[in-house]
Amino acid sequence: MMEGQFTRDVTLGQLLDEAVKKYPDNEAVVYADRDYRETWREFSETVDRVAKGLMALGVKKGDKVAIWATNVPHWVTLQFAVARIGAILITVNINYKSSEIEYVLKQSEAENIFIIDGYRDTDYINTMYELIPELKVQPRDRLRSERFPHLQRVIFLGPEKHRGMYSMNEVMDMAVQVSDEEYMERQATLSTHDVVMMQYTSGTTGFPKGVMLTHHNIGNNGYWIGVNENLGPNDRVCFPVPLFHCFGCVLAVMACVNHASTMVILEKYDPVNVMMSIEMERATALYGVPTMFIAILEHPLFDKFDFSTLRTGIMAGSPCPVKTMEECVERMNMKEVTIVYGLTESSPGMTQTRYDEPSLEKKCSTVGKALPGVEVAVIDPETGEHLGPGKPGEICCRGYNVMKGYYNMPEETAKAIDKDGWLHSGDIGVMDEDGYFAITGRLKDMIIRGGENIYPKEVEDFIHRIEGISDAQVVGVPSKKYGEQPGAFIILKPGVTMTAEDVQDYCRGKIAWYKIPKYIAFVNEYPLTASGKVMKYKLREMAAELWPDA
Repeated sequence: MMEGQFTRDVTLGQLLDEAVKKYPDNEAVVYADRDYRETWREFSETVDRVAKGLMALGVKKGDKVAIWATNVPHWVTLQFAVARIGAILITVNINYKSSEIEYVLKQSEAENIFIIDGYRDTDYINTMYELIPELKVQPRDRLRSERFPHLQRVIFLGPEKHRGMYSMNEVMDMAVQVSDEEYMERQATLSTHDVVMMQYTSGTTGFPKGVMLTHHNIGNNGYWIGVNENLGPNDRVCFPVPLFHCFGCVLAVMACVNHASTMVILEKYDPVNVMMSIEMERATALYGVPTMFIAILEHPLFDKFDFSTLRTGIMAGSPCPVKTMEECVERMNMKEVTIVYGLTESSPGMTQTRYDEPSLEKKCSTVGKALPGVEVAVIDPETGEHLGPGKPGEICCRGYNVMKGYYNMPEETAKAIDKDGWLHSGDIGVMDEDGYFAITGRLKDMIIRGGENIYPKEVEDFIHRIEGISDAQVVGVPSKKYGEQPGAFIILKPGVTMTAEDVQDYCRGKIAWYKIPKYIAFVNEYPLTASGKVMKYKLREMAAELWPDA
């Protein structure tokens, strides 16, 4: 396949320049809850000030700039300022605690970190002082940390001053020290194949790995993601998903910048704030993980808000219940909603349903077709053979979207990308005759009961159809006799009572007997990652404790 037909060699800065040139006075960034608004021209000017300020501070090409912050207004500014000067943005999970931020700063060899005051019960400022006691005694322009030999500066992402740290205002004030000539010279040295971002994978397997993504990776991925939603300059995309995750900083931000669509950003997810932002800003698109959409659809105030302007958006991040997709189409007016499938290592999208997909069944029960310029295949994890339609195997992809590798982890990179360039996802899926893919589970989530393979997603989708059930997650319960038995953790809608027998009775005769959950627990919530994904491994641990004699 000729990659050139599907990709352009542009940097993130050049993409922003194109949006500014075409639509300078259109709104670029909006926060509805605090009336923060910037047009494309204003946003670009802010980006330039921050970029020059970073250069004045001494940030060099190839330096790493970590950002540990919720979706605050200057998060996206920093994404483009760092990119414009050839530095690398490290996106840090907002739920990290001290030991995890210590690991990321050491492993990434980051020279800079931007922080906010904190999130939930973690005080980021105190965490920094505990990890870097030198901040309190050393001059901030000559920081030398014993624990982090590469770290040179800590910047507070706001106007307040903290000992040993620069403030965001000071960074912007330093812009005058860098001439336009120096700034343009720096930009002229960039290549579209330079690493522009490092994201740490959630690390459900061992230590988190720093995924290196280039301008070419995420710029082109964002373009096609937007094409498949039919995004344009009149669209207003509301996203409450975290920017530290590729769902936020690529599927949302890069799609919007490629197509000059307005970004309606929420600092953190709150269903009422989302509904208010959609109505006030007349949003045409909404992004979220399934749990976010479920919380909106089931909210007691749902009927008070106007969703008539919505048209498209993305549901992704974890398997999408078919019923939730159908409700988005019917009740939220999202007739052109899409599903994206991929992983951080694939920038992140590899398949997507299209906005104009005529089949509701395909729109709701598949993850669509391969993105243009990306090859997607189903490969037998044992033999390496490419499998035909209808045969389940590991989903793999090859193309412009495959990461450059894991930072300083060559062995791990070689495990993920094989000698033929195929990136292995670790997910099991199947392709149909028309080239649509469906994900049936993780290789390690698949339940094997006495030699029978059970795909959790299939059982979950079935249970979702039971009246009164809000969400269902199916995992393998360790069993002495069968190896594993299917177990279900179910969240009921408010005021509903139900027994395990009710669920099993509903399933009987409708799905194969061995797929019916043998063990069922009713819970109020699931253990979630910061990006809203259900931590299945935690549910498996709970299952082993709940049913030790399975």
